[in-house]
Amino acid sequence: MNMKTLKYPHLFEPISVAGSLFSNRIIASATGYLDTIGNREDGYYHTPEAAAYYERLAIGGAAAVTVGSCYIDREYGDFGNYHVFLDDPQSIHSFYHIANSITRHGKIASAEIMHCGLYANRLTGKPSYGPVAMEDNGRPVYEMSEEHIISLIERFANAAAFAKKCGFNMVTIHGAHGWLISQFVNPKLNTRKDRWGGAPIENRARLAVEICKAIRKKVGPKFPIEIRISGSECYEGGYDIDEGIALAKQLDGYADLIHVSAGSHERDEVFTITHPSMFLEEGCNSIFAAEIKKNVKQSKVVTVGGFSDPGLMEEIIASGKADFVAMARSLIADPDLPNKVRTGRENEIIKCMRCLSCFSTVQTYGKFYCAINPKSGRAYEEKFDIPPAVKKKVLIVGGGIGGMQAALTCAERGHEVILCEKQSRLGGVLRCEEKVPFKKNLERYLNAQEQAIKKNPAITLHLNTAVTPEFAKSLNVDVIIAALGARPIKPPIKGIDGKNVMAAEDAYVNPEKTGNSVAILGGGLVGVELGIFLAQLGKKITIIEMLDELSHGGNHLHAKALAVEINKYGINVNLKTKALEITEKGVIAEKDGEQQLFEAETVVYAVGQSPLHEEAMALHDCAPEFYVLGDCVAPRNITNATSAAYEISRSIGRYGL
Repeated sequence: MNMKTLKYPHLFEPISVAGSLFSNRIIASATGYLDTIGNREDGYYHTPEAAAYYERLAIGGAAAVTVGSCYIDREYGDFGNYHVFLDDPQSIHSFYHIANSITRHGKIASAEIMHCGLYANRLTGKPSYGPVAMEDNGRPVYEMSEEHIISLIERFANAAAFAKKCGFNMVTIHGAHGWLISQFVNPKLNTRKDRWGGAPIENRARLAVEICKAIRKKVGPKFPIEIRISGSECYEGGYDIDEGIALAKQLDGYADLIHVSAGSHERDEVFTITHPSMFLEEGCNSIFAAEIKKNVKQSKVVTVGGFSDPGLMEEIIASGKADFVAMARSLIADPDLPNKVRTGRENEIIKCMRCLSCFSTVQTYGKFYCAINPKSGRAYEEKFDIPPAVKKKVLIVGGGIGGMQAALTCAERGHEVILCEKQSRLGGVLRCEEKVPFKKNLERYLNAQEQAIKKNPAITLHLNTAVTPEFAKSLNVDVIIAALGARPIKPPIKGIDGKNVMAAEDAYVNPEKTGNSVAILGGGLVGVELGIFLAQLGKKITIIEMLDELSHGGNHLHAKALAVEINKYGINVNLKTKALEITEKGVIAEKDGEQQLFEAETVVYAVGQSPLHEEAMALHDCAPEFYVLGDCVAPRNITNATSAAYEISRSIGRYGL
């Protein structure tokens, strides 16, 4: 099937949030998979079946997949079920496997970070803490002290940083449904007399705001922060939509996305409002998101609540009632719902009956079993049953490391491939490193990939070809994979346009133009490796980095090798140092509260990459199927790029699409 326009253009319009590209407006909402292994003493970890479950949601087309029930505090924050913990360093392998199962399909992986507050430890016998001292079903609940709250905020921030380390590219703070944050927001429950409670919404919302601020400091600006709130708790004694709006106003700008749900888990009378039953109309809770959307200026708004009709979802996005639609049960009933809607096959959707069978079975058996989808709960077995691909005509835009792998994998799967690269050769930005002695095997790899593409009869290669929407549509393809990469970020520093300043790519290509002494702005992998390369040529190198450590790009063992070379060549590394101005003499920077001049003939900026979001988004409606991978989603490393290219390409033509 080919097309000229999308039937639901707003629902499938990509959007960039905090440096990450969401390929459409559909989010797989948080679902806590309880099929874990381990024990309470040593900790629980995700199973391969759990990873397969979340991966299946990513394959189905949701732009972001949220991994539910990631607890920040094993001691005082866990409800007591078979949950996984972000304060357990031994869980890094489990969490990485889960995150990678999502991100390798070009989707955003979000970790739902949470604390149960007064409801914690119901099943363990350990003490529970909440906003105030009270009883919970006869159990004593102790009031959190100021010190406990400050520590709690730090644990949320540490959990988010750990999630990022594990490969997640977003976090979702669970501030709804009666858990800890909503306990602080509730004016009838939170009667504290200090800055964390009482009548003023500024006090009751302070915990949520401070958590967002603390997380931002830990994860940096290019990492989306979502917070789920109840727009209204919908029961006598809970707060109403006016309080929900007031809370959202406090969070506006501190959270990138405000995910507006409703109700409370722990109140039977509203449980089926939080999780709309079949007796409620579709999208019944969207009224709360719509009201909050009217009152926030910076944060994007997510709506949730029993959605399955694409026409309704399109109307909500198009009318500005919300920026995203989140679904949980509908994607358990049919994980391919987003792809089916995009490709005009909505009549084939298995629509959720809202019978709550899935929720019931996950609590009883640890897995989601849908009453009408017999494949649910069996994603792990299904992933090994890969049928022959339905042959498609695939356009791959970008001949970098991800684009080349995508082309070869698509061809291997039997698809007809058109690969377009705007430069005169394949390899992308990594070609700038061909003069670097310690990157010779990378150069050999790129050359081998390039030759394999040129020899493959299923691949039509177009070099020196920039793909416009008009050109893409003229090819009449079934699938577009945007692998456009990123461009270097030029920091807004006084003097950045001086004659003695150059980008890292230019320094790699023309090292002879850098002079005898070089100051490199940025201690990421690009900057550090560039510094080592130039030092090997006999140049004096200074690295200036704002953070408190150098970045190893996710490869801590390579970091050991980098450290050896830094010491060998006497590279001057300055951490916690902020560049203020570039002059003819070098860089004026602030370190330890004082300004000083770092002398250098040349200043090179290597402060990161800006994904080519706009260029990718321009192609989203030029074919029935659209995928993004690699740096044009969010800057990652070679491992991530090749993995995403392989998995996306392997999925094309599978699962009946």
